[in-house]
Amino acid sequence: MEHVSPARRSGPARPGGLEREYAVTEARRPHVIAFDVMETLFPLTPLEWRFREAGVPRVLMHRWFAHVLRDAFALTAAGDYRPFGELARGALQDITGHQVSESAVESIVQALASLDVRPDADAAMRRIRDAEVRVVALTNSSEENTRSLLDRAGLTAHVEHVLSAAKPRRFKPAPEPYHYAAEVCEVDRDHMALVTAHAWDVHGAHRAGLVTGWSDHLEGRFSSVFAAPDVSGQGLVPVVSALLELPD
Repeated sequence: MEHVSPARRSGPARPGGLEREYAVTEARRPHVIAFDVMETLFPLTPLEWRFREAGVPRVLMHRWFAHVLRDAFALTAAGDYRPFGELARGALQDITGHQVSESAVESIVQALASLDVRPDADAAMRRIRDAEVRVVALTNSSEENTRSLLDRAGLTAHVEHVLSAAKPRRFKPAPEPYHYAAEVCEVDRDHMALVTAHAWDVHGAHRAGLVTGWSDHLEGRFSSVFAAPDVSGQGLVPVVSALLELPD
């Protein structure tokens, strides 16, 4: 599905007052809003106790997930793919020098399906649904894991599709997952938005032609090397509200 828009503008002011010019399509009110999952809807902090149980310093938890993302990005850049669970298991062994048991690795990886949801996630999705806009999830993780998370959080009724990078076999921020999401939803890319807490995800969605919304709850400040989001806010509800206020 190719999209060309005649209306173009410079990128919006960057969060934190930084500015950078980008040629982007004019941001329009989305018909579909996709949510990133890990760290956007579901913080990883509760996994720290799993690390302690496994005898792994809990401070390694964030290093572990960064390692997973690094490997995902590297494989995608090289034109290859491995399932997210395989990357998660391999990264755990790597950061611990292969000193952690297989059962401990499995315990940590399985816990990814039982994280607690952010308290504002339900309100954000209800706000979207009340505006008669569709909601989907778009994740680098597996569809099965994501469905488990949404079910536990009581969010399944809000979500029309659970879309995983496993289908196009390319991880975000490569363009294929974003294009795949728009194709499944049968919507033009400039009428689909991504809500995420990751600046790299904003950049990928922007380059793929989507409208972008960034919540600052994870990173605090937006990285100066990436294309600025169309809207940003302190939490999910302000971000989706700003997306819904964009012109049609």
